[in-house]
Amino acid sequence: MVNIGYHTAKIQGQALRSLSQAILAKLVDTPIEQTRKVPINVYALSCERDLPEQVVSIRSFIRHVGIPNKLTVMSDGSYTDASCRLLCRIHPCVEVIPIDKLIRADLPQCVTDYAQLHPMGKKLSALMSIPVNGATIYTDSDILYFPGGIDLIDLANLDDKYNRYLSDCSNSLDKRIIYEDSENLNPVNAGFILFKQELDWSFAIERLANLKGDPGYFTEQTVVHLTIHQSHGKPLCPQKYVLNVEDQFIYPDTFASKEIALRHYVRDVRHKFWSNLAIFK
Repeated sequence: MVNIGYHTAKIQGQALRSLSQAILAKLVDTPIEQTRKVPINVYALSCERDLPEQVVSIRSFIRHVGIPNKLTVMSDGSYTDASCRLLCRIHPCVEVIPIDKLIRADLPQCVTDYAQLHPMGKKLSALMSIPVNGATIYTDSDILYFPGGIDLIDLANLDDKYNRYLSDCSNSLDKRIIYEDSENLNPVNAGFILFKQELDWSFAIERLANLKGDPGYFTEQTVVHLTIHQSHGKPLCPQKYVLNVEDQFIYPDTFASKEIALRHYVRDVRHKFWSNLAIFK
């Protein structure tokens, strides 16, 4: 039996993405109604393929959280000059830099090798290189921010040093660098991190260096998972900071609301990213 709701949502999502891509310049030039400044530095890593998502994600952050000190888009190298200029037109706080200009020169060789081998290795290199001067956010481009995102200001202003992470809805880890069953608990999703202090990556990087075989798609997330837990990171409330695919096969986005802070629209529910047209305002 054909799942009409699911297929309708997929078709609608594709159509809205195509429409948004066609009017991207107009969308970028639409003023964002926001004057609130927030004491946060934001970093995002994305590519030319994800330009529409990146534009909408940035606009949703500014609209619903506030204007950060700086919002830095790290280009994986594929962004054209025209796309870089378009991103910078969103707001004066936005800048675009090639990832190579951010990457630290003293990264471990196993990380450098991973970056040469796989896109997720580039992401790990970026995460390990982000300077943490006060509250700092890393965000994937497929994350939308909602009115509840104002909660991030309170978290940024808390007088503590706990890094906070987005809880994953599945155990998407590279089992080759998980040595104990207990290390599978409380899986971290590397799509959103609120840094309050720089991480000590040495524990997980030692395992990466000893990995038998090539690192893959989930190796980066596993290194982040181990490192965050080693630093006693705290999970964000999963009802407010949403990563959930339970509504994958039905029509509506059942988690989007004014009360949540964000939703990470991972691959299974990526089409639902485009169902929240109010975000475009």
